[in-house]
Amino acid sequence: METLTEKSASAKRSSDPNPPTKKGRNGIWDSIKQQKFLYLMSLPFVAWVFVFNYLPLWGWTMAFQNYKPARSFGEQEWVGFKHFVELFSDERFYLVLRNTLAMSIMGLVVGFVVPIFFAILLNELKGVFLKRTVQTVSYLPHFVSWVVVAGIVTKMLSTDGGVINDILMGLHIINEPIQFMAQGNLFWYIVTASDMWKETGWNAIIYLAAITGIDQELYEASRVDGANRWRQMWHITLPGIRTTMSVLFIMAIGHLTSTGFEKQLLLGNSLVTDYAEVLDLYALNYGIYLGRFSYGTAIGIFNSVVSILLLFAANGLFKKITKESIM
Repeated sequence: METLTEKSASAKRSSDPNPPTKKGRNGIWDSIKQQKFLYLMSLPFVAWVFVFNYLPLWGWTMAFQNYKPARSFGEQEWVGFKHFVELFSDERFYLVLRNTLAMSIMGLVVGFVVPIFFAILLNELKGVFLKRTVQTVSYLPHFVSWVVVAGIVTKMLSTDGGVINDILMGLHIINEPIQFMAQGNLFWYIVTASDMWKETGWNAIIYLAAITGIDQELYEASRVDGANRWRQMWHITLPGIRTTMSVLFIMAIGHLTSTGFEKQLLLGNSLVTDYAEVLDLYALNYGIYLGRFSYGTAIGIFNSVVSILLLFAANGLFKKITKESIM
């Protein structure tokens, strides 16, 4: 005889309009058939990722060879971890690693915090025309190449008619022009400030999109309770975009050692080399330029492995703290 609990559970299952479906191979194939056009649309992008991101991984074998371009793959001399031992024995490598981490961490802090507050303040503008104008002007520098940006920054910081030196001297803060581009201890700050000016508006777009998804009734309820705009930003806007912030921060940590080399190459010079050289520029100068392709590949592998480890570590830490994850 069925108990009362079993009868109620049986009645609930029979009256459920959406009974649970069995998951298995048949369910997966049914899903593929139902969404076949979506899968077909994604095929070109999957092929693009495979060709340009996974297929080149075959080139990692060069790091374990004494690679010579004139030889075929079967004729290459295998040397094991020789190039990695040489890499970790080079004092220059640790200097370059210091520069990479320093500029990456400074760029991470500034490039993460500033766009968030810029997006929040931009969202508080009431005039639609003013809001769109400020947003458009702010992300236009993103489309300017680093070649042009480096020329602008160099001219502004120049001792010969540079606007920064003219302002500082006009305000009697300094008595003579400062050679900003010749001082290594200032180079990290110049790169960080230049990157912030170029990318803040563009990076703020995704936060603005997340803000628009917040329920407006929360703001109306808070105004009824007497919350001012600063309280609304702190208790509604920031918590509302927390998930977006977490995902972007985790992804940014994964790119700490992959800063590129355009900024450092264009803004740097021989006087600040010890502060300007990063891992990618080191691989270019001491690998490709010298024909040491295996050594350059070893640097690239180190860069990629560290990025993956940082990504998993950051994701695991955030998963424990915020219960949110990107994997």
